[in-house]
Amino acid sequence: MQRKLIAAALFASFPLIAAAQSSVTIYGIADAGIERRDTGAANGTSTAVASGNQSSSRIGFRGIEDLGNGLKATFNLEAAVAVDTGAHDQSSLFSRRAVVGLQGAFGQINIGREYTPVADIAGLSDINGQGLYGNNLSMFGANRMTRRISNSVNYKSNPIGGLRVGAAYGAGEQPTGPSQNLIGVSADYNTKFGTTGLYLGGAYQTYKRVGNEQDSEMILGAGLAMGAFEIKANMARANQANAVASGPAFRHDFEQFNIGASYTLGASKFFTNYQHNEMSNGPEGDGFSLGYTYSLSKRTNFYAAYATMRNEAGANFGISSGQNVVPAGALGADPKVATVGIRHTF
Repeated sequence: MQRKLIAAALFASFPLIAAAQSSVTIYGIADAGIERRDTGAANGTSTAVASGNQSSSRIGFRGIEDLGNGLKATFNLEAAVAVDTGAHDQSSLFSRRAVVGLQGAFGQINIGREYTPVADIAGLSDINGQGLYGNNLSMFGANRMTRRISNSVNYKSNPIGGLRVGAAYGAGEQPTGPSQNLIGVSADYNTKFGTTGLYLGGAYQTYKRVGNEQDSEMILGAGLAMGAFEIKANMARANQANAVASGPAFRHDFEQFNIGASYTLGASKFFTNYQHNEMSNGPEGDGFSLGYTYSLSKRTNFYAAYATMRNEAGANFGISSGQNVVPAGALGADPKVATVGIRHTF
């Protein structure tokens, strides 16, 4: 009788064991603050309550299921949210990320809407973590470079001695005209020696955007952490074709360079970044930013930031935060912005 009871208890536990092998996590960021912005144009100054001035506000769902033999099924759905209004501020619900894939000894394969190889390296080599005003997200503005790609298949290897490689293919799915296909590769190296960490990365991708012409986009990034001090830098370049109705497409280049540093002192962290933007036809813009965060807990922090962009005549480079952009109000205008806010992660 006792053996029968033990056997029944074991069989009854099987569904619980299977359920324990699968998990779904709801996560997100709620970020809102007050900002004072100036586009540099006449009557271009305003005060606003804005969402996402440190990190883009979002809500996401990610899950993993253990399939056995080291193989796992994964998914991630992530939507943008505007905390200041409560609105969903994108045309697609899960516009930030929507992938399903497999993970194992071979690495990770994802299918769906994903970050491009260039975007991966840009994020890892930005001192502001692509948050706070003055970060490198501005390189993806005005369709200069491609940050996310839908209808894509993506691969990332597991790190081997700190080295990781990746590849991506995005199907433009256009029956006529430019295919809008994207093909990209990346490689990065991450290692640590005691309290010193070193990061190096690079990515290259092509995009069939206009006629038979092929855009090319590339980035090189680096980082060095020494205890409480960290420095990060990146250089990105896009060579794009613009369609001309009366003749062949012409090409232009866009370049951006960033170098920034941070210092952690207890619950406080200080940031600064210098940014240079340049177009092949000559106009340039130089940006400078300062940032500060104070951790109130593991998940909640206060932040403050200031950023400015000095544009040459003919240039109109703006300033990006995690979720917002302060544009140049006119050619040659110098936008600037100051913000304070609070961010909570969950």
